[in-house]
Amino acid sequence: MNKKKIIFSIVTFVILVIVISQSAYIVKETQQVVITQFGKPVGEAKTDPGLKFRTPFIQKTNYFEKRYMEWDGDPNQVPTKDKKFIFVDTYARWQITDPLQFFKRMTNERGAQTRLDDILDGETRDYIAAHNLEEAVRSENRIPASSGATGEMISDTLIDISVGRQELQRMILLSANEKAQDLGIVILDFRFKRINYVQEVSDQVYERMKSERYRIADKFRSEGQGEASRINGEKERELKKIQSEAFRKAEEIKGKADARAAAIYASAYDKTPASRELYSFLKSMETFEITFDTTTSVILSTDNELFKYLKSMK
Repeated sequence: MNKKKIIFSIVTFVILVIVISQSAYIVKETQQVVITQFGKPVGEAKTDPGLKFRTPFIQKTNYFEKRYMEWDGDPNQVPTKDKKFIFVDTYARWQITDPLQFFKRMTNERGAQTRLDDILDGETRDYIAAHNLEEAVRSENRIPASSGATGEMISDTLIDISVGRQELQRMILLSANEKAQDLGIVILDFRFKRINYVQEVSDQVYERMKSERYRIADKFRSEGQGEASRINGEKERELKKIQSEAFRKAEEIKGKADARAAAIYASAYDKTPASRELYSFLKSMETFEITFDTTTSVILSTDNELFKYLKSMK
């Protein structure tokens, strides 16, 4: 009899443990729970953390993430309004705000990711197709910057835009949230992760950039050649001016020296017959030095002053 009571007590305890384990559940800080009975939600969603209870065996707990979740789109080739194709890679952050509605519409997070693919990819394609390429890659109008001392303005990519990249992201976010408002979620943030040109557009952009830079380089070269010609002209003019001024001063100095020498010679010539003879001799010697060399032949009369000195040298 005692053995039967022991067995009964053990069985009762095991059953009680199973019932309690099936009826109790824990909601963590990062979780929210929807209780379903035979596949249908029962009551309100449990969003507060703590120990909770349910009807064992017939009710089931469905856990959902309370934290922000990531959506990463696939890169897609999208045409712009000006018929240029670009690859657009996007990402977003979203959160389950109404777990009960989320369960009714999405069932689970995998279904939500698929639905977000449809919404965000579709909105991205629609808004990119409604705007030009410059509006997708730039956020605002840029002030042209001077490319050098000549003031040449690089303006090949400075087309004015009315809607930029930031505004496109904001419009896509608003439109996507409107379409997702009955799904029990909110899209917190949307961004273009990367925008890249297809090969054809890349070639066109590079060619345009090259031609623009070549044009600026040619302008710089022509301006440099003009400046070089101007500098060389000023240099030649200054050189001639300096040379002419130097020649004038040299001639003035030579004239003064010649006048001084003539005055000295005249003064010496007038003093004595010997000094006059010395003067005549020196002038004759200067004449010899200037006139004669080893191959010179000269015919002189006997009364010539030079002949007199030559005769006296024998």
